[in-house]
Amino acid sequence: MNVKPLGPRDVASATGVSTDTLRHYERCGLLPQVTRTAAGYRRYSPKAVDRVLLIQRALVVGFSLAELKRVLVVRDKGGAPCRTVRALVAQRLDELNRRIEQLVMLREDLSVLLDDWDDRLAKIAAGQRAHLLDGLGSRAGIERTRMDRRAHARTNPVRS
Repeated sequence: MNVKPLGPRDVASATGVSTDTLRHYERCGLLPQVTRTAAGYRRYSPKAVDRVLLIQRALVVGFSLAELKRVLVVRDKGGAPCRTVRALVAQRLDELNRRIEQLVMLREDLSVLLDDWDDRLAKIAAGQRAHLLDGLGSRAGIERTRMDRRAHARTNPVRS
């Protein structure tokens, strides 16, 4: 049985991604077996739809494209990257739990901050400056979140 290859629009439509995204995945080495017609048009195996959906789901879980490529290369060669996949997802869960803790603390700090600001605003005339933003540096939760973001940016540069 001969399976008809799909054009980029067909794959994009079936997966909800753009054709630019497909080209990006191809450049990253995530979409194997992309062929070209004599005129140079891309043609994808029908399996590309499943592959793109897998990529999209892995991105939701928190994989970077580079991490996903490493896993898929092993998988495509017949290997079993299951323990690596499990370790990466466990790492994402740890990161998510830390982020949730930070967000809960930040929410509590913002609630107190708003109460403080309401008190300050009640004591000044309308149109008079209360310098609300100037006091953000004195809030421990806000400062802690700012420092955590800086540390995260140094240890986790933008993931592609």
